[in-house]
Amino acid sequence: MSGGLSTGMRTVRTERSRILSELLDRVDELADRAVAAMRAEIPAYDVQDAAFHADVREHVGRHYRIKLAVLLEERTVTFDDVAFTRRASMRRAQAGFALADYINAFRVGQQVFWEAIIEHAGGTYPGHEAALSLASALMRYIDFASTHAANTYVEFQQYAAAEAVRESRDLVEVLLAGELPTRGPQLAAAHAHGLGPDARTPLVVITAVLVGQDTAAAPRPGAEAEWKSASLAVTAAGTGAGGGTDARHAACAAIARTGVNGRRTLSVVRQAEIVAVAALGPGGDPEKLCDRLQEVQESLLAEGIVLAMGISTVVSGMVQIPRAYQEARAVLEFLPEDGGVAALPRISPFEYMALRADDTARHLVDPRITGLLDEDRARGGVLTATIREFASADLNLRAAAERLQIHHNTAQYRLRRIQARTGRNLRHITDLVDLLVAIALQDALPPGTNPGRKRLVSATNEGDGTADVTSHP
Repeated sequence: MSGGLSTGMRTVRTERSRILSELLDRVDELADRAVAAMRAEIPAYDVQDAAFHADVREHVGRHYRIKLAVLLEERTVTFDDVAFTRRASMRRAQAGFALADYINAFRVGQQVFWEAIIEHAGGTYPGHEAALSLASALMRYIDFASTHAANTYVEFQQYAAAEAVRESRDLVEVLLAGELPTRGPQLAAAHAHGLGPDARTPLVVITAVLVGQDTAAAPRPGAEAEWKSASLAVTAAGTGAGGGTDARHAACAAIARTGVNGRRTLSVVRQAEIVAVAALGPGGDPEKLCDRLQEVQESLLAEGIVLAMGISTVVSGMVQIPRAYQEARAVLEFLPEDGGVAALPRISPFEYMALRADDTARHLVDPRITGLLDEDRARGGVLTATIREFASADLNLRAAAERLQIHHNTAQYRLRRIQARTGRNLRHITDLVDLLVAIALQDALPPGTNPGRKRLVSATNEGDGTADVTSHP
């Protein structure tokens, strides 16, 4: 009985050696078959050039030879056996292949190898037994080699990501210092984000800080050190579910995805703030970029990340970045303590001057105008809305009435009432300007001092009298 069993085992081992030896003689053919299968199943591999396919073929063939040696010698695979995969993994990661595609290619290669084993096993019982006896050893090799390959791939991705972050940070520091990138990696990073040497390249700078419900992090002109201290305090306090460093990096990554014309926005975490430079490119629309940044702020808010974001005016060329950065930081002071977006491309010079006005400017407003606006605000703001629409309609009362959805006579009555209360005739430009300035100064009052209006945050759409961005009054 035992003699028959031993004879059967010897037969299986003989068949196993035969199968493996035959495969060893056909490694090149099997590698060609594996590459063809990968191209058929993985589009990212199929579109590559001949040099890439040759590289894959060489790598697969080497895997097959190592695997056959391990199986023929009936030993356990070691790190030394698969050390050659490190370079291939790095090349795939560097080329931008998804990890899923890389592992899928590995799986396809192993499937081709197993099918070859079955094919060479033939239709005999010893051949089938020999193939089955190879299965567990083959699975151990596949598990060991694929894990090593995946770990190497991820390791390189993390290294590449860290290098990219470092280069981006270095580039931002150079740009904020008013210099142009000169080193190769910095130049490459600039070009990757659409920032070229052309002085006419339109771009904007974005700054953002995390804010808490009870703490403001907006900078004030001439108080940079104090602002940084406040920002750090806010970060320490956290912001709901997305507090601290993780929240800053999540916000930074979200801002990086907001580029226009197919370009990513250069975005880095810089101490307690996020600094981003967005190249608009030819025909780039700053309004579209502002819309996307607005969406980012709102989506982060839904995740518990409260962000205050400032966007500069459109400037030309990288040499203007320091000025744009100061603009973006300064405009943060327009925001309430619960964050929002202050976008200079959406703010007219008239609105900006009103936002920057001090108490003296408000004291210069005729008390009759102030009294009317205060009373009107308490009653719903219909007279204020009429003034806005009349100006927006180029003094065309009928057009203003249509936009207000009121009768022409009602609009006429409101104008007479405004004139009686303020002594200003809205058909006289100087009188109309007085009223518009008073309204703009009222709109710019900080939250709490102007309960009837929402503070200007991203921009004010005076066409319908509503703020584009919701903020607490």
